[in-house]
Amino acid sequence: MQRTERTGAGTRFVLVLLVALFLGACTGADAPRFHSTDITGADYGKRLALTDHEGRPRRLEDFRGKVVTLFFGFTQCPDVCPTSLSTMATVMNLLGPDAQRVQVLFVTVDPERDTEPLLAHYVPAFHPAFLGLRGDAMQTAEVAKEFRVFYRKSGDTSGMNYTIDHSAGTYLFDPLGRLRLYARHAEGAENLAADIRLLLDGR
Repeated sequence: MQRTERTGAGTRFVLVLLVALFLGACTGADAPRFHSTDITGADYGKRLALTDHEGRPRRLEDFRGKVVTLFFGFTQCPDVCPTSLSTMATVMNLLGPDAQRVQVLFVTVDPERDTEPLLAHYVPAFHPAFLGLRGDAMQTAEVAKEFRVFYRKSGDTSGMNYTIDHSAGTYLFDPLGRLRLYARHAEGAENLAADIRLLLDGR
């Protein structure tokens, strides 16, 4: 009797293992292998209405057909923001001709100091195709909330010499305008370029 029970249990284990392997073969082969965190289906990051550094109203819908990367920062940021923009400039170079199908957006969380002329000078200095976006204080708060971005003045907040603590990751949208990935600040240019190629290929 014990032998029969052991045999039955062993058979069930083998069947479960075979089903798991079969499902893995069916789904794993086609699943894209992103380096960034896959957040496909997120219920946030769907709306954006700001003005670019050339004074034009912009929405996410304006960039359909392109992969869009979205980063929140400020021009007086000493390290994280210029590093992120420099990394994206390297990504554009790695993509070659495919870079024409990518739009990099930089949203300032410091509209008080980051004027339109300042953004127009700062953002394209990293790459001529990059766009800086800004809104007033209320619009900035709304879009930050929509994208679950944290930002807060710190240091000498009594004047204009403050700094800003803020979220440091980058969002990536596919050419259909869907929020797909979240890349941490330290993600390398090669990995970001690989992820963008997958999105451009419809993965």
